[in-house]
Amino acid sequence: MHVRTVGFDHPDAVKLNDQVQLEYVERYGDGEGDATPLDASMFVPPRGLYLIAYNHQDHPLATGGWRTQDANPEGYSDGDAELKRMYVIPEARGLGLARRILAALEEDARAAGRTRMVLETGDMQPEAIALYASSGYEPCAKFGHYREYESSLCMAKLLTRP
Repeated sequence: MHVRTVGFDHPDAVKLNDQVQLEYVERYGDGEGDATPLDASMFVPPRGLYLIAYNHQDHPLATGGWRTQDANPEGYSDGDAELKRMYVIPEARGLGLARRILAALEEDARAAGRTRMVLETGDMQPEAIALYASSGYEPCAKFGHYREYESSLCMAKLLTRP
């Protein structure tokens, strides 16, 4: 397995984003997926990063990114890095890819001067909740596009040096 930096508009990123959107529709039954406004410019270093993990045949298996956030009316704080589009295809789950991508994103956000990684997930994603909790994330005040939804769960982790 190898992890590559790509644009959020890269064909493999688009493909994996389409797959995660279908999974959101299945899990939440809303027909919409995640409607958070995103564009490729949000993930351009040093204000963000987008990663894809590939297998040895160069097939995309997992994805994730972070984007800069600062204090705004949606509840973010100065210094935030927001985790977005963490996803592992079903056939590659259980291989540690999400944890590997998460660690790389945290390190990159820390190097970019961000002080806290934040994320929003939903109550129908127990695997994600378990990953984040076991990686040091704790519940925090709600923020972002879904902050007023009861099913929304927001978590944060300080990005201090170990």
